[in-house]
Amino acid sequence: MRIAATPSPGPEQRIAVIGAGIVGACIAHALRRRGADVVLIDRDEPGRGCSFGNLGAISMSSVAPLAMPGVLASLPSMLRDPESPLFLPLGYLPRALPWLLRFLASARAAKVAEASRTLARLHAGAVAAHQALAREVGVPELILQRGQLHLYPDSRAHAQDEAAWRLRASHGLPFTLLDRPGILELEPHVGKRYTVGVFLPDDGTILNPLRYVQAIVRAFAARGGEVRRDEVRALKRDGDGWELNSGRGGEHFSRVVVAAGAWSTRLLEPLGIRLPLESQRGYHAQFSGCAGLVSRSVVLADRKIFLAPMEDGLRVGGTVEIAGLDRPPDMRRARLLERIVRETFDGLANATATHWMGHRPCMPDSLPVIGPAAEPGLWLAVGHGHLGMTDSVNTAQRIAESMLARHPR
Repeated sequence: MRIAATPSPGPEQRIAVIGAGIVGACIAHALRRRGADVVLIDRDEPGRGCSFGNLGAISMSSVAPLAMPGVLASLPSMLRDPESPLFLPLGYLPRALPWLLRFLASARAAKVAEASRTLARLHAGAVAAHQALAREVGVPELILQRGQLHLYPDSRAHAQDEAAWRLRASHGLPFTLLDRPGILELEPHVGKRYTVGVFLPDDGTILNPLRYVQAIVRAFAARGGEVRRDEVRALKRDGDGWELNSGRGGEHFSRVVVAAGAWSTRLLEPLGIRLPLESQRGYHAQFSGCAGLVSRSVVLADRKIFLAPMEDGLRVGGTVEIAGLDRPPDMRRARLLERIVRETFDGLANATATHWMGHRPCMPDSLPVIGPAAEPGLWLAVGHGHLGMTDSVNTAQRIAESMLARHPR
């Protein structure tokens, strides 16, 4: 991950931010607050992509990258078991192989330690940053800070995650080991399967990610920012700036920020910018009217499943499917999430669930690309994986401060 140095304020510029998910919305808002002339562009309504269906976690404790030592042993199950938390359809293997090899290389101990340090720096203060932004845009009630609870069937299952817990401890992240009574004191509806818990008190939850993004975009527009629903088809250098080709034809901007999630490569590759970015396809099941089943973000750690209370129900998400942007969703994975949670928690027998799939933009080492590209005037904020919500405000602050320096690139 590249993060530009903190500068002093710079002159107003006409800037296009491509992508109106949580990352792009925060960047546009941060730039406009600093006086820049900004157009926020997305082919869909703001927040309707991956930001719509995520679990709303503000997870400062997520300092362990997806590729950890020992991941090679999981490859056989990835290829043959569609119920594996990390699944790669065999037919997609040839296309995914270059990314997968980088992913495996990132699992070396030295690489993991370096990635963990970078993630910890990027996550620092994320809950406080979101609380401040939510107050500013008029939705403070959406930020819940009750920590995050990880659950394991027994001590042996907990020990399998020892490396990740060592990483958290090395960064000074507080957590408490709980027995079964301790789990029930926090979350009384947890089924008998889980006897060991770990509570992380500093993490938070956004209770309605879509409404949060929409509030940020409204605040951006109220400050004079322009929100445009359009599809950017191509970028090219245009004198000292950039030309965006969209449904409106060609249009000039002095600077461009690409924050288009998993689709960013389709804009960048024609420019010769080749990021090893892959879609980390995630699924969710949402139960209407069951928000009280859990009172904070809960992780079924042995199954890599997350639960979160939402304003409009209980959301259950997780799994990683490496299958690209074009393959149809496999809703068996969403139904799997639904089934596991019904088996684990009482109170869902008569609840109905809806299902969703979205594309998380994932780098092999779990580190987003943040900062100026090699091409002058082009900035990147892509590859946040499942931590886009966590890191969106901090990413936006760093992009805005860097871009509006006295001598920006």
